[in-house]
Amino acid sequence: MFLSEGGATVTGTALGPAAFVVRVGGDIDHESAPLLQEALDTAGRSGAGHTVIDLSGVGFADSTVLHVLLGAEREHRGAGRELSIAGPFGATVRRLFEITGTAHHFRLRPSLDAALAGSPDTTPDRRDRREDPPAGGAV
Repeated sequence: MFLSEGGATVTGTALGPAAFVVRVGGDIDHESAPLLQEALDTAGRSGAGHTVIDLSGVGFADSTVLHVLLGAEREHRGAGRELSIAGPFGATVRRLFEITGTAHHFRLRPSLDAALAGSPDTTPDRRDRREDPPAGGAV
């Protein structure tokens, strides 16, 4: 699937029953966010157990996109499916997650390959705290 509106592009690709990849490029805002929603709806209908949203090609994203992502996370969780968001993230996308304090709601991955391989989260609030050293540096 390929969708385009203004300077935004969204493609969806099924990778068999295991994963569905949604690649987003350009500037995504209130006018083009429905493209992302349409691709996520297609991912849901695909039956794939894992949806990866690749935001590495996004130059601009606003709160409308964040709303779509939060809704997708809720739907995936409710259906027992996994949702990952892959980078590397541009400054605008990173700032959107930071300013809104929503990064902890998502499985953020450093790249598409890492998301598909099931790499550890890069979201600070989701890290395994057992790896953190004890207070005072004692072991």
